[in-house]
Amino acid sequence: MTTSRISPAAGSLDPASRRRALDRLATGEPVDLVVIGGGATGAGVALDAATRGLSVVLLEARDLASGTSRWSSKLIHGGLRYLASGALGLALESARERHVMLTRTAPHLVRPLPYVLPLGAHLDPKQGAAMRGGLALGDVMRTIARTPGAALPRSRRISAVEARHLVPGLDPQRLRGALLGWDGQVEDDARLVVGIARTAAAHGADVLTGFSVTHAVPGDVRATDRETGEPIRLAPRAVINATGVWAGTLAADVTLRPSRGSHLVFAPEAFGGTVRAQVSIPLAGQFGRFLLAIPRPDGTVILGLTDEALDGPIPDEPAPSEAEVAFLLEHGSEVFRRPLDATMIRGSFAGLRPLVAAGEGAAEGDGATADLSRSHLVHASSDGLVTVTGGKLTTYRQMAEDAVDRAVALHGIAAGPCRTRDTPLLGAAAPRSLAQVAAPRRLVERYGVEALQVQALAEAHPELAAPVAPGSDVRGAELAWAVRHEGARSLSDVLDRRTRLGLQPALRDAAEPTAVRVLEAFGGEDVR
Repeated sequence: MTTSRISPAAGSLDPASRRRALDRLATGEPVDLVVIGGGATGAGVALDAATRGLSVVLLEARDLASGTSRWSSKLIHGGLRYLASGALGLALESARERHVMLTRTAPHLVRPLPYVLPLGAHLDPKQGAAMRGGLALGDVMRTIARTPGAALPRSRRISAVEARHLVPGLDPQRLRGALLGWDGQVEDDARLVVGIARTAAAHGADVLTGFSVTHAVPGDVRATDRETGEPIRLAPRAVINATGVWAGTLAADVTLRPSRGSHLVFAPEAFGGTVRAQVSIPLAGQFGRFLLAIPRPDGTVILGLTDEALDGPIPDEPAPSEAEVAFLLEHGSEVFRRPLDATMIRGSFAGLRPLVAAGEGAAEGDGATADLSRSHLVHASSDGLVTVTGGKLTTYRQMAEDAVDRAVALHGIAAGPCRTRDTPLLGAAAPRSLAQVAAPRRLVERYGVEALQVQALAEAHPELAAPVAPGSDVRGAELAWAVRHEGARSLSDVLDRRTRLGLQPALRDAAEPTAVRVLEAFGGEDVR
């Protein structure tokens, strides 16, 4: 792949660029496309359209990645579960999109992750055979996607000794070996979204957070600045609704059945020490369903994933229920020597999946949300609004391409071909180039080649070189970079999305004083 040739300044989402965009839009400058929603899909739509030569405005009510896109399992996966249910097309789409991110667009953020499927008395022989077949078929999908073996090696069986080297806490009394496979893991799902949005801005899109949209059809988009109360009105040729689980708010003819997926955050000691591979734990009596214990770059391990139908209003900040916590602790302990208990939990989080009920404009269906398709929906309403929803983080780029294709065809907009398959995000470079960046490895793994600029910020402001909290590797310079270049405007923006300190409440509390000082010093306009 090639390194992005766009300068970081071109994609800076700072207070000054925001003011310039608002001033320009106030003059009535023509707009080809308004995108509503600042998650992975909305940011992906903005990037896709901008690289086709369209004028684009993205409006997000809160912050980038403030919804579902920051609550994923942080996996860029090839769809092994979809193979179990016979959804070969969806699995192949996932494998191809994983390949794009691993090798072209985001190798600085997406990297290989080994995973083990323990074999033992807990596993039904038929399920074990199906798992072996699924891994083999996954290898075929990887080959079709043209992902090199150097990036994702072939699956194989390993001994119990090898399995416990990767995951020390596996119960040796119940372990007779394991299956080893490989998949993709994103450094941080919220960072991926910010990278997509900044790259869209570098290609000319206006990315505006803090705007609540109250009306959206082609030719008439109305929104309100949540900070000032000032209205904004645009007359775009097309509008794409990419608001995820909130899509039905703007498109009444789209019906979703959101489900909640919850995770618990643990220190590695809960799993016997440093965890080097994801553990897939099959759920008894639920063929093809697994709990996942996933090591994170910060050393923690997250355990998930539940799949509970959401009843009632859609919350801005979903949280795991007591029943989900108990479920994860009970079933997550089945393959480990030491049972997990509530005293080991460092944090928790939950996200909402925007599952499509049953086709375009379909009524709510029956059955568990775990059985609903993870395919995405692109739907055109009678008023010309195009909605894209469903899907998952791995396939955001394909979702965006499909949505822009539909919008430009529907409204007769002249646009170039999709270019995002070969458009690197800001900071991206080939692994060999990333290895040569003269900055701390942790910064390179989070910022790619832009780690040099983050490091320079720390050198220019020595007070920003220290960790923001005891027990954290996050430096003050990262908070300042978030405000200067990544559109962070509040404490929550900085602590909960740009750095993810909020996943561990104790670290968040300790870092808050430093975050307040950085916001005041580097241009944040709201420190609530």
